[in-house]
Amino acid sequence: MSAPLFEYLLRLGDDRLVLGHRLSEWCGHGPILEEDIALANLSLDLLGQATLFLRLAGEVEGLGRDEDALAYWRDEHEFRNLQLCELPRGDFAFTMVRQLLFAAWNVHLLDALERSSHAGLAGITAKALKETRYHLRHCSEWVQRLGDGTAESHGRAQGALDELWPWTGELSYQDEVDAALQAEGMVPQLEPLRGPWEAQAREVLVRATLTVPAGPPRMSGGRFGRHTEHLGHLLAELQIVARSHPGATW
Repeated sequence: MSAPLFEYLLRLGDDRLVLGHRLSEWCGHGPILEEDIALANLSLDLLGQATLFLRLAGEVEGLGRDEDALAYWRDEHEFRNLQLCELPRGDFAFTMVRQLLFAAWNVHLLDALERSSHAGLAGITAKALKETRYHLRHCSEWVQRLGDGTAESHGRAQGALDELWPWTGELSYQDEVDAALQAEGMVPQLEPLRGPWEAQAREVLVRATLTVPAGPPRMSGGRFGRHTEHLGHLLAELQIVARSHPGATW
């Protein structure tokens, strides 16, 4: 069962590594000083979660790769993150709407994973769940403030939602990796989580006077290594120091 578990842990870790990097791009560029610090802290939370999930993935794999090796020495096609997470930073409204959709999903996912039969996975998710609940509260307040604010902020928030909502179809993607681990009681079924996630997201969006767009979902593929053109650029920046100075320590 180590191979499916390794893949699943990569998915959890890569989501947070990639989205944490996107949030870090706001450092020094936030709309107000307090929010600049808040976004940096959210980024650090996600990178800390990524560290734990990727460290456990390396232990499960048993080939001597630690979290740093998995973060810095895999190529684009080896990453398993949601395509939603790798989209460019966008404006502040785009960042907050994406964070809302991601955090709302992960509150439900991590709550279910906290009851995993795998003690290591359950332990990590317990910590991550506390942080994710705060992330959800923080971005929910901002989405409501932006959506129900000025004509400009409403338009930007609605535009972000129109762009991002089709990418959420991949949230509940399942394959043989999930099936193998579900049989062992390690991970939950994802489809039953979609209803509660959507209800929670829509509650915030209604308060924000935003309209969920209709239309088909985007093509998925992140979970098996098919990504947008944006991930390669992100990884080039994220991995450049490690790859320029292999074996260096600080």
